[in-house]
Amino acid sequence: MSREQQAVARARKAFNTGRSKPLEYRIIQLKNLKRMFYEKQKMISDAIKKDLNKSVEVTQLHETLGIESEIDLTIRKLKDWAAPRPVEKNLLTMSDTVYVHPEPLGVVLIIGAWNYPWAVTVGPLIGAIAAGNAAVVKPSEVCVHTAKVMEDLLPIYIDKELYPVVTGGVPETQELLRQRFDHIFYTGNSMVGKLIMEAAAKNLTPVTLELGGKSPCYIDKNCDITIACRRTAWGKYTNCGQTCIAPDYILCEPSMQDRIIEEIKKALKEFYTDNPKTCADYGRIINQRHFKRIINMLDDCTIAAGGENDEANCYIAPTLLRDVKPEAKVMQEEIFGPLLPIITVSGVDEAIEFINKGEKPLALYVFSSDNKVIDRIRDETSSGGFVANDCLVHYSISSLPFGGVGNSGMGCYHGKYSFDQLSHLRGCLIKKLNMEGVNNVRYPPHTPKKLSWARFILLKSSSLGWIGRMAMLAILVVVAAVALQVQGEILLNYLPSTSAETLPIKRQLLFFLSLAINHIILIKRPLRIFLK
Repeated sequence: MSREQQAVARARKAFNTGRSKPLEYRIIQLKNLKRMFYEKQKMISDAIKKDLNKSVEVTQLHETLGIESEIDLTIRKLKDWAAPRPVEKNLLTMSDTVYVHPEPLGVVLIIGAWNYPWAVTVGPLIGAIAAGNAAVVKPSEVCVHTAKVMEDLLPIYIDKELYPVVTGGVPETQELLRQRFDHIFYTGNSMVGKLIMEAAAKNLTPVTLELGGKSPCYIDKNCDITIACRRTAWGKYTNCGQTCIAPDYILCEPSMQDRIIEEIKKALKEFYTDNPKTCADYGRIINQRHFKRIINMLDDCTIAAGGENDEANCYIAPTLLRDVKPEAKVMQEEIFGPLLPIITVSGVDEAIEFINKGEKPLALYVFSSDNKVIDRIRDETSSGGFVANDCLVHYSISSLPFGGVGNSGMGCYHGKYSFDQLSHLRGCLIKKLNMEGVNNVRYPPHTPKKLSWARFILLKSSSLGWIGRMAMLAILVVVAAVALQVQGEILLNYLPSTSAETLPIKRQLLFFLSLAINHIILIKRPLRIFLK
């Protein structure tokens, strides 16, 4: 067996013991995971510094603080998330127990990305642990130092059989994808996402694909341009532009272009000084292959600011491109680097048309003081997430689902969405072996009268609200009364008519039968009027 096969087999065997299912065990694993970030913060930060030139402060802001917050939320809410979830019932199931029961899927494969290696790898792992799964963790081999730290630390702090770490490159990933999983969670690009989905299809394995795309940023003439540009610059150049939800390009009217360039230049000086290369808060391109890919995008563009680069140090300065044409090389794929093209449009109509010509992006940003403009762009486009008057911040809100649509991905996570994404939401109905008379409507022989009742039960009762529920209760009384009448008549036939001892019993039965019939008359008449 290969190393990858052994890891999956151990995870499956550990899951089958059932030890990942108790909530107490899941919480212990999550607490241990959080403790790792507290105790090994220096080791984690040092590795990311080597991989992406992130400072200690940036590492905590962009990686570990969010993970710790997610763990705290999950521990606090896990009991509620894992509890049975009651659902509405129809007339035939009013006396039954009906609920959704979340249960673990089994063994999950998590394939992480290199740009935020801890956030996008451990984030899904939190959901997998919370949902009671086993999980095979495959960190990105591009982030060499961080992958090694994950391989060393995770087995120390969490169950190494349930949550093994497999490192390596393309061959190791391909070998993992040949194994059978119960869910695959991948973060990366669309091209690899298609390969993941193809491999998963062989075993009908469900997938969550967190991909990317060209996320537009429309800056309306009716807004505070200084603030809009400051927030856009922060969103674009954070992590040297290597963020899947970074603004990929700006759309604005021609008269605004010069002002936007000047305001973004001011923000860049404020954030990264006159020399970003020496600024501790400005990162580096992950490797020389990506460096060359980004530099090649500049071939047919006019640089308005920045452009300085150093291949040996994988440094590309924050760069602004003006008067960019839709057919330019920089507009043909997700940039994933510190280049920000500006495309001019005549207004919001053309902006919407331009956005809709491309693939659905992972995020869409609009800056405007006009709510009608914001609403139009939201309602007439489609994207994974939508943010007005800011960038990136929706990622930090655990109560929002984070994920793509179309070419930018499928499925979502964060908070309860992670738990649900990696759970099987099992529909359950528990019925008692009584009240069989209520079920006669579904048993043969089928008659027009039974069909009429079925029509009411299935079509009309769902829209009656609380009044309808009262009506349902009345109907049950009617059914019970009918059943009582039938059973009473049968019983009376068995009672000796000449017995003096049974006479009071017969009289009592007749009284209750008469009462039941009166209830039928009193209830059914107004009910018919109500249902009309």
